[in-house]
Amino acid sequence: MFLIVGLGNPGKEYANTRHNVGFDAVDLIANRYNVDINRLKFRGMYGEGNIGGNKVILLKPTTFMNLSGESVREVVNFYKIKNENIIVLYDDVDLEVGRIRIRAKGSSGGHNGIKSIIYHLGTEDFPRIKIGVGKAERDMVNHVLGRFSKEDREIVDKCIKVCTDATETIIKDNAESAMNKYNSFKAD
Repeated sequence: MFLIVGLGNPGKEYANTRHNVGFDAVDLIANRYNVDINRLKFRGMYGEGNIGGNKVILLKPTTFMNLSGESVREVVNFYKIKNENIIVLYDDVDLEVGRIRIRAKGSSGGHNGIKSIIYHLGTEDFPRIKIGVGKAERDMVNHVLGRFSKEDREIVDKCIKVCTDATETIIKDNAESAMNKYNSFKAD
């Protein structure tokens, strides 16, 4: 069983912001694999489905970004999911728009949602897919809570489609295969 977590903030005011690209990615995965994310439990919205012959849970925590680990921990405890089967998709300000970066494990890189997950799981050993949202020109909070330009949104949407493919590769093969195949991807 795999847990696929998209990070973001709940509420219409945060929809389509840079900080919510993880939610956008999980929504696209749900659409591609006909999974309804319509259950409210574990401090999040979730749905169950199948990818590549494996049972998956798609989760969008409703705890707000900085407390995402609380939701993830509840699902992991309930379903007894192994750390290497937790895939987290989220925004990364250190990657330019149009890039993704897959890692099998690692530090939070300053991302508060990932910090929370690491804290609540007690490990950095879980795969993640970072979606580039570009560096802040001035204020970081306004940047991540802001929306993309029309051009950048089109590029990010291409990245999110590739994230869906990369997630399937992690599930069917492993994180290293996905890294080799997709870490050089650049949408434009």
